[in-house]
Amino acid sequence: MAWTEILTALALVLIIEGMVPFVGPRRYRQIVAQMAMLSDNHLRTVGLVVMIAGLVLLFAVRGF
Repeated sequence: MAWTEILTALALVLIIEGMVPFVGPRRYRQIVAQMAMLSDNHLRTVGLVVMIAGLVLLFAVRGF
C-alpha cells in the first residue's frame, strides 16, 4: 500500500469528521455530552460496530 493512499484516507477522515461540527455545532455539542455519559463498555461496543461497518464498506468498495 502506498503512503499516498494512507494519507488520502486520513485526509478524508479529517474532512468528514470536521463536517459535523461545522454544519451543526449546537447538535454536535449535544451528541458529545450524551456520549460523555455512556459507560466505557458501551463506547467500546459503539467503536467496534463502527470499525466493523468501516471494514465491510472498505471490502465492498475495494473488492474482496
